[in-house]
Amino acid sequence: MKQKLFVLSAILMHFAFGFSQGFKNPVLPGFHADPSVCRAGDDFYLVNSTFQYFPGVPVYHSKDLIHWQQVGACLTRPSQVDLTNADGNSGIYAPTIRYHEGRFYMITTLFPSRKHFYVHTKDPAGEWSEPIFIDSTTGSCDPTLFFDNGKCYFLWKDEYIKICEIDVETGKQLSEIKRLWSGMGGRYPEGPHIYKKDGFYYLMLSEGGTEHGHHVTIARSRFLDGPYTPCPANPILTHFSNQMQNSPIQGVGHADLVDAPDGSWWMICLGYRTHGYLQHVMGRETFLAPVRWDKNAWPVVNGDGTLQIDMECPTLPQVEMPEEPEKDEFDKDRLERYWSYLCNPHTENYSLAERKGHVRLKASTVSMDELGSPTFIGRRQTEIKFQATAAVDISQLENGVTAGLTAYAARLNHYDVRVTRENGKNYVEANLRVGQVGHVGKRLPLKSRKVYLRIEGDRDFYHLSFSEDNRHFEHLFQMDYRYLSTETIGGFTGVHLGLFIQSDRPSDAYADFDWFEYKAFN
Repeated sequence: MKQKLFVLSAILMHFAFGFSQGFKNPVLPGFHADPSVCRAGDDFYLVNSTFQYFPGVPVYHSKDLIHWQQVGACLTRPSQVDLTNADGNSGIYAPTIRYHEGRFYMITTLFPSRKHFYVHTKDPAGEWSEPIFIDSTTGSCDPTLFFDNGKCYFLWKDEYIKICEIDVETGKQLSEIKRLWSGMGGRYPEGPHIYKKDGFYYLMLSEGGTEHGHHVTIARSRFLDGPYTPCPANPILTHFSNQMQNSPIQGVGHADLVDAPDGSWWMICLGYRTHGYLQHVMGRETFLAPVRWDKNAWPVVNGDGTLQIDMECPTLPQVEMPEEPEKDEFDKDRLERYWSYLCNPHTENYSLAERKGHVRLKASTVSMDELGSPTFIGRRQTEIKFQATAAVDISQLENGVTAGLTAYAARLNHYDVRVTRENGKNYVEANLRVGQVGHVGKRLPLKSRKVYLRIEGDRDFYHLSFSEDNRHFEHLFQMDYRYLSTETIGGFTGVHLGLFIQSDRPSDAYADFDWFEYKAFN
């Protein structure tokens, strides 16, 4: 009897977990902007903007919309995207992912050319096709695809939301361009998506700019070409209100809707967690909310058009995904998927094979302060409070060569703890780049060939320190977070924690990074 009760208890516990109540936002923390989602059977796939970072447009997989695992990227080859001299205001903007008749499509815009293109695949975790450009129109951004009655339609943001039919195999325009809707009067109507439900075409977009006033509106029509009637309860998602003015989540918008196998509806959207007084450093993140969408009715987001960090609601059966490891020992034959380069990398400057258990970064004359592709790999900062540590062998540095660990927001806004060689001696120093001002803080000589570099974050500062034994860390400098915040420096990306090496002259020098450890604290 006791054994039967134990088995029954275990089954009930498993059942209760499978149909859990609630989850924590954001579901993809750190720089995961402009999310778009689609469903293929019981599987969900999600993509985000990447701007100047490469590979472009990561692909995430989930079974429950809560737990996500990166399984690949859409743009992994230079032939697919040219990011030469891209920065945080250019590169890959606002992708949309859609699934139709066994094939996945990702459509996006490349800035500053403003060319729209899409790639496709049957395996979202594998390689994607070469780009298909929509040459009939160039301008603005936020493209999407909509499949209806055997036809494919291309929508994009301009002064109005515009639409035309295209040949999905070639990108060729097949119909005249028509205007659909310009929103409710908020600035920058953007991020359009169309959904067909109960005989209506629903056109959802975002307004207000991707800042504090961002919000989501929706309209519908019996006909694809319109006219579209706005929802009387617009905006259907906003935190730009007295009710939500003190919420840690602001700037919610750029949303997409998806239905689950059980018939429920869900919204994913971007937002950001404020850091101090209405500033954020981690970029725009991906949030999730339940949607009630009754027959012939308007969608209602989370009951009142807001969302929270701790969401208390019924969920799909929760299926956990493998978490990113805290420590990367660089013992595989390829970098983990969470690492990104700045622009298209010079691959000859990176090696996991020349010294096993290390990533070798070779010196480049492109510095962290310049446009271009410096020797750099970075991963997203995902929490305000964190600790990042890197172990590096500096025995092969040369005079004028600098290697280190950086909290990188932009080429003119980053905080570094770095090692440099001058007159045959190695020194460790704190380096701050704030706009046109550069400052080197405390500088100390090193005795060891191996050094441990650390950057820590809290609600007020980034702290830079080092150690020669990985036990006793000496503080070098601290700097306010706000000089890395989007509100201060502009741009559309968040802070990356990265490893780099640079030289003031051509050099064969390199640095071998033994491991990198990132710990995030809620």
